[in-house]
Amino acid sequence: MTILIKNIQLDQQTTDIFIDGKFIKKVGKGLPDKAGKVIDGTGKAVMPGFINGHTHSAMTLFRGFGDDMPLEQWLNEKIWPYEKNLTGEDVYHGVRLACLEMIKTGTTCFNDMYMTYPAVLRAVEDMGLRATLGATIFDFFRPEVAAQFKRETEQNFAVPRSERISFALAPHAIYTVSGGTLQWVRDFAAANRLLIHLHLAETQTEYRNAVKDFGLSPVRYLHKLKLLSPHLVLAHCLYVDDEEIQLLADHDVKVVHNPNSNLKIGSGHAFRYSEMKAAGITVGIGTDGCGSSNNLDLLEAAKIAALLQKGWRCDPTVMPVGEALQCITGNGARILQVNAGKIAPGALADLCLIDLQSYAFTPDFHFASNLLYSASHGSCVDTVLCDGRILMENRRVPDEEAILENAARTARKLML
Repeated sequence: MTILIKNIQLDQQTTDIFIDGKFIKKVGKGLPDKAGKVIDGTGKAVMPGFINGHTHSAMTLFRGFGDDMPLEQWLNEKIWPYEKNLTGEDVYHGVRLACLEMIKTGTTCFNDMYMTYPAVLRAVEDMGLRATLGATIFDFFRPEVAAQFKRETEQNFAVPRSERISFALAPHAIYTVSGGTLQWVRDFAAANRLLIHLHLAETQTEYRNAVKDFGLSPVRYLHKLKLLSPHLVLAHCLYVDDEEIQLLADHDVKVVHNPNSNLKIGSGHAFRYSEMKAAGITVGIGTDGCGSSNNLDLLEAAKIAALLQKGWRCDPTVMPVGEALQCITGNGARILQVNAGKIAPGALADLCLIDLQSYAFTPDFHFASNLLYSASHGSCVDTVLCDGRILMENRRVPDEEAILENAARTARKLML
């Protein structure tokens, strides 16, 4: 299919974008009106689709269930006891709700970590988003559980998937996965050229326990296990020192900051963005799951990230607008190794169109500033394309009402 977007604002200039199949073919003024679908971009701006660097999509079912609790208590009392009752169909409806929310707020690609991989895959395939789907691995330091998860991981890897979907390994954390299993993950990922997606150094408790149990800080423990590599994506990394930052940089490890979740769970606030950037680390931004951050609005997460950096540093120049937006576009694409996060011929046609006819963009002195700081809850996103396919137009997503109804019914059944 061919799509022509006419008279759209890009970098403060009016232009046209021609899409052929799943790729952007041409960008320029006055392109001929010869396309299967023409979108009038008048009064709108275009952005690369946003890329959510870390989430747990099916946890939309846990939105608002278990607030104001420390991470360890939240996991043990409000999450794990209920997650064990999830069926594949439950997960499917939770992921469909997550995809709906991400589409409505401009996200076209996400890095997921969740169980019941086949159900997650089916939901994402149905919704049309791009994703790196991490098959979650726990073993709780029990060899029989590790053997089970290894078998399941190999089976999940063999499940057919479209080109939009990448498979990843997602060991949960160093306190839920043994060193031996982490080394197996390392080897399986290397043999099959897969990303590894892991929580690390999220809380002070995790840091202290790592030193107590392993004799090393979390980053140094991974280094000892030889897990540090360009294919490793670490969520959080709140508690890292200068030497550890250099270790991450030397191995081209990618880091995803999740400010909303960190603040809500009280994990911490002093994410060392400036030091990581100076060391050459690619930093993305994630929403985390709805159980801990309550929404999947990546623009909001980027805004909080930028404000938080300025606040705890007492320096308004840290993480300027362009860098915050780069974290959810180009940096996200680099982290997930996808040809997206930019608007240029040859790039994947993952785009979101922003409605400029609102108070948030009036006056429009600085589009990027208005987008990051003024637009709220993704309501400015009018149209979303992923892989050259229109997923939302005029803020309407197909089957939206059914998705909401099924997810609400599933959550009630699970929690009550």
